[in-house]
Amino acid sequence: MLHLLNLFFLVFHTIVILFNLTGWLIPRLRKLHLFSLSVTAFSWFVLGWWYGWGYCFCTDWHWQVREALGLPNPSHSYTHFLVVQYFSWNPDPQWVDRATLAGFIIAWAGALRVNLCKRKGPAG
Repeated sequence: MLHLLNLFFLVFHTIVILFNLTGWLIPRLRKLHLFSLSVTAFSWFVLGWWYGWGYCFCTDWHWQVREALGLPNPSHSYTHFLVVQYFSWNPDPQWVDRATLAGFIIAWAGALRVNLCKRKGPAG
């Protein structure tokens, strides 16, 4: 069961990250995307107040599964983990954290623009 959970978290969390970065580009998914970003922001900044800035409950649960399997968790950052795991590159974790935050801010700005700003028609 733990192996299935490990695979689930790997796939699910990676999809959530990719969706958070790009979901605002797909008109029919924009509301779901804004919700996903809001949950992420809640985890990072509200729960992060108690657990440490950038806390992600999904990462925490996945790390618990990996620990139960005896697998190492090479980083506190899930994004850093993915870069190390799949690209065999070990950049500075702080650089990855800053890039992750920058990607989130860009996606949040895109989401706010497409969800809250009404497009003006040809009349102005």
